[in-house]
Amino acid sequence: MKKSVSMAVFAVIAACALWAGGAKDAGAASGKITKDNIKVGFVYIGTIDDEGYTQAHDQGRLALNAMGIATAYIEHVAENADCEKAIRDLIDQGCNVVYTNSFGYMDWTIKVAKDHPDVFFGHCSGYKRAANVSTYFGKIYQARYLSGIAAGKKTKVNRIGYVAAMPIPEVIRGINAFTLGIQSVNPKATVEVIWTNTWFDPAVEKQAALELLNKGCDVIAQHQDTTAPQIAAQEKGVFAIGYNSPTASAAPKAYITAPLFKWATFYVDDVQRILNGTWTSRAYWEGYSKGMVTLDALSANAAAGTAEAIEAAKAKIIDGSFEPFTGPIADQKGTVRVADGVKMTDDEIWNMGWFVKGVIGNVPN
Repeated sequence: MKKSVSMAVFAVIAACALWAGGAKDAGAASGKITKDNIKVGFVYIGTIDDEGYTQAHDQGRLALNAMGIATAYIEHVAENADCEKAIRDLIDQGCNVVYTNSFGYMDWTIKVAKDHPDVFFGHCSGYKRAANVSTYFGKIYQARYLSGIAAGKKTKVNRIGYVAAMPIPEVIRGINAFTLGIQSVNPKATVEVIWTNTWFDPAVEKQAALELLNKGCDVIAQHQDTTAPQIAAQEKGVFAIGYNSPTASAAPKAYITAPLFKWATFYVDDVQRILNGTWTSRAYWEGYSKGMVTLDALSANAAAGTAEAIEAAKAKIIDGSFEPFTGPIADQKGTVRVADGVKMTDDEIWNMGWFVKGVIGNVPN
């Protein structure tokens, strides 16, 4: 969940920051934190019952509660100065650990962290770190690839729609991974993208989905925070791939599966490091092998043979014998961007700003 930024600026800054040893000295946050005095605060872009991104994060918070960890949260916080206020409010409430879950919170997180070196911070999906600030995310593109297999096997007309939020690398690589997954089982299928420029707006998301469906797409995928695209698919009598949370109940006649984050994997690990005194600022980006992402169970709407194809690909992703972004990979113009047998680096994947062959639509400048 991140606000739109200039692709060129993002790529240059992130390339310099993400994998260039951003972690600084551990122990910047002073004072002993124990299970008795720790309190973990969360700043959320959406609501904890949005059936999407924020609800998925909140499952991680609840996992901390189950460990006996005290938590607090503020929901529906805009990506502006409201974020700074929310962070400071949580600290005033006694939070000595704060996680902010949207890209647009990045600079506000860094700003408040400078004023509170004794507080541990984590910022989701960003690239700026400090002595007391880590970044974290999951390699959801791995699960996106698998969901593409489900879509590729389900489509009858070989036209799949994708309702996309913001034109930043995270969304672009998700679309590309999804498309590559489709192509692995259905080379003739294409993916048409519509940008909404919003993360959470059910009306806008549904309208975008309907536009794609009216063009003839018979499967809809999404990088959005609500179930509106799935509901639109059900109303049109076709099928949908969800995102963030299991949402079969929202559109049971349309829903096939959904790529899911398992945020508890990070939150539990990070808090445990704080309690153990081993915490260091880091750029956390893990996938299937660490249990950070997964794919929801297939519904009865999945095509025959889908489960077997997904399980075969998933096993190879987990054991490291297969990386979705392995060449040959061509872009929309047919230019080979990744040579045969070459695996893209984490840095290249993180900063991806171009569409693979088979995607219909443009990446705005």
